[in-house]
Amino acid sequence: MSLVALSELIGITLAAVTVIFLFDSPSINDTQKFLAGRVSEVAQLLRSTKTPADADELLAAARRGGLDVRRVALSELVPRTAGETRPFSIRAFRQLAAESGIELLEELRHPAGSSSQVVVKLDDGHALMADVAVNGGFWSILLRPAAGGAIILLISMLLLSVYAVRWVIAPLAEVASAATSFGRSPRAPEALRRRGPLEIAQVADALNDMRTRIRALLDDRTRMLAAISHDLRTPLTRLRLRAERVGEDTLRPAMLGDIAKITRMINETLEYLRDDARSEAVSHIDLPSFLQTICSEFADLGHAVSYAGPARLPYACRPRALSRAVTNVVENAVKHGSTVAVALRPTDSNHIEIEVVDDGPGIPPALRDKVFEPFFKADSARQDSGGFGLGLSIAQDIAKRHGGSIELKPWEPVGLRVSMLLPLKSVLA
Repeated sequence: MSLVALSELIGITLAAVTVIFLFDSPSINDTQKFLAGRVSEVAQLLRSTKTPADADELLAAARRGGLDVRRVALSELVPRTAGETRPFSIRAFRQLAAESGIELLEELRHPAGSSSQVVVKLDDGHALMADVAVNGGFWSILLRPAAGGAIILLISMLLLSVYAVRWVIAPLAEVASAATSFGRSPRAPEALRRRGPLEIAQVADALNDMRTRIRALLDDRTRMLAAISHDLRTPLTRLRLRAERVGEDTLRPAMLGDIAKITRMINETLEYLRDDARSEAVSHIDLPSFLQTICSEFADLGHAVSYAGPARLPYACRPRALSRAVTNVVENAVKHGSTVAVALRPTDSNHIEIEVVDDGPGIPPALRDKVFEPFFKADSARQDSGGFGLGLSIAQDIAKRHGGSIELKPWEPVGLRVSMLLPLKSVLA
């Protein structure tokens, strides 16, 4: 509001200055004050001359100095007409006449002079006539004030424009920031302030309403997942117990295998849909030790998984989520390769790379992007046994929440290279 008040003040000042310059600018014109002073000086000097020759010489010197003055007889003067106007201000001449003691003949003029003449009485028979016309009067009286007014007007318009732009852009920037933060964390409690133009305020209302409805949907989904987890696990547990009592040795392992497969599919689906990873607290870990622990867990199960990289590297992340992502990638690698290598390396000053390489059959180039889609499985060479194909989807989602990405690349001579690129200073969503 201070910019609006300032702009209004400038506008009022502009109007006042314009009125003063247009209607009273000659009274304060420095040029005419200077001319009035010179006319007064010449008149006083002429009074002190002793001979007509001295007076003529003084007048000639004044004319050479740029002042158009002549000595005329009082008898040659005629009265000014009633409608005659002076193209200059008489106020300065009146003031100097009063100060210097000369007599200003305002109502008389010389017939041979211009309308810009000023007549000052010298003695009982003579008067001094001076032409006080100012060259460029139109510019002085009209154009110069108009130009100044235009400059002030432009400044006022600029300030108002800056305020108007800020009035519109600031709420828009807040809407964009709120939309971005909500996309990263839908449970963020902050509501968007309703301010700015009507249309932007309506956008803020719509965004706040959308956030409320999405939170309600997330809550419904959480309750639904909890019900599914409870309702499905109980009958599966009963089925497993009954299958274990089956007497046929060939039928019992098959039944238990199918039950384990169904249980694994349910767990994988619930893990993909759950939202707990977003609410996990951020912790600082030693990333090399973190990766070595994952490799050791797979090695204890008989898989050839090794680690290569720095001995220490502090990192801020959500440990359970990042462990799930790396574990999913390594688990996918050990299913299709005999040896797996996990490597950690900094790529530049701002990023690190977790690389998982296996010597399996690899994935065709046309399918490398599709394997990140939920419930998608590649061809039989990389067929996931007993799952819904959500492992890489979960890993990609977790990497994105940490501000990173995952990319699949071929490994020579055979195999697959999974590169997880993460910012060194993790941007957690």
